[in-house]
Amino acid sequence: MNTMNTKRLTVTALLTALAILIPFVVVFKVVYDPFSATLGSHVPMFLSMLLGPWAAVMVGLGSALGFFLNLGPLIGARAFMHVFVALAGGAMIKKGVSVKIAFLITAPVHGWLEVLVVLPFVPFDPYKIFVVTGVGTMLHHFVDAAIAFVLIKALSKSTVFNELRIDRQLNS
Repeated sequence: MNTMNTKRLTVTALLTALAILIPFVVVFKVVYDPFSATLGSHVPMFLSMLLGPWAAVMVGLGSALGFFLNLGPLIGARAFMHVFVALAGGAMIKKGVSVKIAFLITAPVHGWLEVLVVLPFVPFDPYKIFVVTGVGTMLHHFVDAAIAFVLIKALSKSTVFNELRIDRQLNS
């Protein structure tokens, strides 16, 4: 394994660990069944998209595990959708789509996936399912995307970003 792969693997592992821990340590949470929002919970997923689709999948799996362990199976299943959102975003960025556009395009995908997850498990209430869960997920996605983008801009000045050649993806 070359140095580049070792560094990518290490950063992926750190982001995965962060994704697992966030549901346990972040105190700013909004829970309105079947919706929940934990500030910053999507940030590791967004950062991992820059490392590639498969790194993003690993971080999405970590997020699902953390939410499953902390908030139960339904919210864990919703968090499992991070795998698909991250895969799509990572693939787009790898193909040259800008980070901002990838974050924007994945928002409605994220919202709809989480709606589909909760549909079989909660009484049908269009407001709670489509507005609270769907639109709420998209708004949460945008807030965390903004946090991630600020972090990405700050990290782009670091040597690790330059060594991983992530800085090139920011300007495309």
